[in-house]
Amino acid sequence: MTALGYTALIIGLLAIGVAAGYLAARTARHRERRRPEGPTVAELLQRLVHRTNNGIVVLNRFGDVVLNNPRADELGFVRDNQADPRARKAAEEALETGEPVTVDLSPLNRTSLRGRGPAAVLGEVRPLGDGFTVIDAGDESDAVRLEATRRDFVANVSHELKTPVGALALLAEAVIDASDDADEVRRFSTKILHESTRLGTLVSELIALSRLQGAERLPELTTVEVDVVVEEALGRSRIAAESAGIEITLDDPSDLLLDGDRTLLVTALSNLIDNAVSYSPPGSPVSISRRMVGDFVEIAVTDRGIGIDPQHQQRVFERFFRVDPARSRATGGTGLGLAIVKHVAANHGGEVKLWSRLGTGSTFTLRVPRHGADAEVGGTGEQNAATGSELAGSEQSGGEARSDAAAGTAEPGRADTRPETDSADGVATVETGGVR
Repeated sequence: MTALGYTALIIGLLAIGVAAGYLAARTARHRERRRPEGPTVAELLQRLVHRTNNGIVVLNRFGDVVLNNPRADELGFVRDNQADPRARKAAEEALETGEPVTVDLSPLNRTSLRGRGPAAVLGEVRPLGDGFTVIDAGDESDAVRLEATRRDFVANVSHELKTPVGALALLAEAVIDASDDADEVRRFSTKILHESTRLGTLVSELIALSRLQGAERLPELTTVEVDVVVEEALGRSRIAAESAGIEITLDDPSDLLLDGDRTLLVTALSNLIDNAVSYSPPGSPVSISRRMVGDFVEIAVTDRGIGIDPQHQQRVFERFFRVDPARSRATGGTGLGLAIVKHVAANHGGEVKLWSRLGTGSTFTLRVPRHGADAEVGGTGEQNAATGSELAGSEQSGGEARSDAAAGTAEPGRADTRPETDSADGVATVETGGVR
């Protein structure tokens, strides 16, 4: 080959090299442009596993932990990189059957957990193939507590309905047997009327309570005059108070306004008044006071009754709870009145407080945001921050009816209180800012 041929060959090879380099660079730039910005799919999956609210654990065929997220440690079914024995056993079963297996991973010893810990952890084990299994478990504590509450509620309602219904049946039989005795018929008929009235009241309050617990926003909020609410509530309870020889005293009109449902507020306040009348001895006074504390209107009902034992003060707002069941039944109480008060307050963005001392009496205080206050009103049951001083309990001095709550002043030496805490004089104050 001549020198000219070699030169042509070299030039050709260089041209091919340049063209190949250009094509390679162009392809690389094209691929770079097509590559999506941000994390890869694998990175996204890793974030998903680590940030999910459920505990995720992957086990191999020997039951060893291959992968787990922090939530699995928080729920307690992974300790020191070891899976719970119940999870490993369920994984073995899933590998044998090839089907998902449900497993209860609830803590066996809650005291060993850091903090409160979950009360119920339920998981599902699924085979992944090649001897691997995945455990997906979540905290079901709220669902378990809700189911327990539902069972208790159904049991309580069944019991409460069974009593008057059974009494009506027996009284009807007695009327039939005594059909020739007009006095006996009249006596039994009066009892039938009493039991039927009690049954109707119970059903009505159950309906009202179910609506309040429906997490629905209040219908057509209007500007409500506090003085009108007090007068209407007092009108509902005046006959019962007069029958018991109890005098209900009011403070001066306040001209206070709030936003809410007047019917619900009247129902709540009348329940507080009825409760004070029912648990007060004949001839003792009951007082009602109203005042503004910060952005809240406070309406306090104070009695000089038997008082409430501290161990019962946290439970008086529970459905069907009665401090004195015999006394409550004798007065026609259903055990739902204070529960309704609590939910009415919560649905208005407020709360109800209790101060009580055995042998002295009790003060129930309904707190609702004032008209135009910057408060969320609805069925969320969220607790609004309490502002201002706390209403104090009542004092009894000789035969004189006096209430610090009615006077709008705090008991000397009492500090502000919070839920499940004691005041300076050692008397507990209970607050219910939300819905249990």
